[in-house]
Amino acid sequence: MTTVTTRTVEYPADGLTMVGHLALPAGAGRRPGVLIGPEGPGRNDVQRRRADALAELGYVALAFDLHGGRWFTDPEEMLARCLPLLADPDRLREIGHAALDVLRAEPRTDPDRIAAIGYGTGGAVVLELGRADVDLRAIGTVNALTTGRPGEAVRIRCPVWAGVGSEDPIMPAGQRDAFAAEMQAAGVDWRLVIYGGALHAFQLNRDSEMFRASRVAMYEAGEPLFTRAQEAGEARRDASFDDVLRMITGIIATGYVSDEQRGRVLRFALDGIRTGKD
Repeated sequence: MTTVTTRTVEYPADGLTMVGHLALPAGAGRRPGVLIGPEGPGRNDVQRRRADALAELGYVALAFDLHGGRWFTDPEEMLARCLPLLADPDRLREIGHAALDVLRAEPRTDPDRIAAIGYGTGGAVVLELGRADVDLRAIGTVNALTTGRPGEAVRIRCPVWAGVGSEDPIMPAGQRDAFAAEMQAAGVDWRLVIYGGALHAFQLNRDSEMFRASRVAMYEAGEPLFTRAQEAGEARRDASFDDVLRMITGIIATGYVSDEQRGRVLRFALDGIRTGKD
C-alpha cells in the first residue's frame, strides 16, 4: 500500500456534531472525491477501511457520519434513530449536504468529479442527494432503495448503481420493483443488481457486531431462511464492494488505476470486513 494520509473531521448536521474520516491519496494536486455513507449502526472501522482503500486508488474519500460520532450495537436503539431518518428525506439530505460540503472544501478534492456511495441508511442519504439535484458523477448503493419522494428522481444527474440481496426482507421484491419504476420513469441511467440468495447486510461479516446490530428485522423472515440466505450472502460479500469499485473507477478514473492495484486495495478493504474488525 502506498502512503495514505488520514484525519478526523468534525462538522455540524442534524443537530449533532458529526465525526467523519477523511482519507487523502499520496502525491499532490486535485483528485476525484468519493463520499461514503455507512450502514445503519454508524461509521466505524469498516468505513474507514473503505475510505483508505479508495484513497489508495487516488481518490479523496470521506466516510461520513450519521449519528454524531455514535455507533449503535443495540438494534432497538439503532432502529429508533434510523427509522425517523429514513422517513424524512429533508433530514437525510441535510446529513448528506453537510458531508459533501466537507469533501468539497478539502483542497485536494476536484469538486467537479465527486461520486457518492452508501450502504443501508448511508445509501439512502446518497440517493437523496441525487434526488436533491446535487451534481455528482455517480451514485452507488447497497441495501438502499426507498424514498418518500419518488417523483424527484427526475433531478438525478448521474448514473445510479444499486445492489440488494434477493432474500432481503427489508427490501422485498415490491420495493425493488418500485425503485426500478422510479428510475425508469425519471429517465435515469440506472442498474439494479440482485445478489441471489443474499439477505440484508450481506456485505458484512456475519460474526461482526455491526452485522448483529442489523439483523433484528431480518429474523422476521424466519430463522431457517435467515441461516440459508446468509450462507449464500457470504459468497456475494466481496462482489458488492468490487462492483462499487468498478462503477467508480469506470466513471471517474484517476488515471493510474490498474486491475492489479484495484484488486490489491479490494483485498485490503475486505480484510477488515472478513475478520470482523468493526
